[in-house]
Amino acid sequence: MKIFRTVRDIQAYTKELKAQGKTIGLVPTMGALHEGHLTLMREARKQTDIVIASVFVNPTQFSPNEDYNAYPRQFDEDCQKMGTVPVDAVFHPEPAEMYPAGYCTYVNVEGDITKKLCGAQRPGHFRGVATVVTKLMNLARADKAFFGQKDAQQVVVVKRFVADLNIPTEIVMVPIVREESGLARSSRNRYLSPEEMQAALVLSRSLRAGDAAFRAGQKSVAALRALVKAEISKEPMAVIDYVDIYSFPALQPIEAVNQPALLAIAVRIGKTRLIDNVILGGDETCC
Repeated sequence: MKIFRTVRDIQAYTKELKAQGKTIGLVPTMGALHEGHLTLMREARKQTDIVIASVFVNPTQFSPNEDYNAYPRQFDEDCQKMGTVPVDAVFHPEPAEMYPAGYCTYVNVEGDITKKLCGAQRPGHFRGVATVVTKLMNLARADKAFFGQKDAQQVVVVKRFVADLNIPTEIVMVPIVREESGLARSSRNRYLSPEEMQAALVLSRSLRAGDAAFRAGQKSVAALRALVKAEISKEPMAVIDYVDIYSFPALQPIEAVNQPALLAIAVRIGKTRLIDNVILGGDETCC
């Protein structure tokens, strides 16, 4: 597995791959890898000739009230995990390599898809995501880029600017990877105490309840939101950030689920903010 730390080196590597006619799959990450990330990499392994993963804690997607410095960094352990896929190359730059002195160009997705759900809670977050993903796709010369459904709003945003900017990269969304308990795999799960881990199961439990009600014939968005909120509220340690339902992938307000729709939740368990979702009317069963 090759490790690149500079823009020049990763560009030279991918230029040579393209000259050989290779297809390239990109998996952007911020490290602290878990089975969800590895699933993305395995899917890239199936669909492309060369798999490139990035491990970069991107400072521009952190809001002022978020602790960028506290984000877990464990590159050696991450490399061991990526070697099991295997990944062909890892791009692991320093922030100054991605944003050198004088840097002043950003990708900002206008419109309301960035102003709801996590976008409403984290001002500037998607500006940072759009900027770094654009740079990574360009550096990797990626034919395909792989993202997890757990961050469904992020997938919608990435697909939007890729289409708008005519970037020749296919965006592939991979289903959520869960623990046997139903808890969605997340780097943030490591912050949960055993008691909080148990309390966090309310996220998948509430989504199952909403999905079951929908499959039983409930189409009212108001009724489904109320049901999910009531289920979450049964857990004393849970504090709701949002429970929302929007059309998917357009993320537009709807009153009834007569088309695929994203039921998305964000819940704080102790100091840890967790997100999860299910696509109502989608192909996958929930949780």
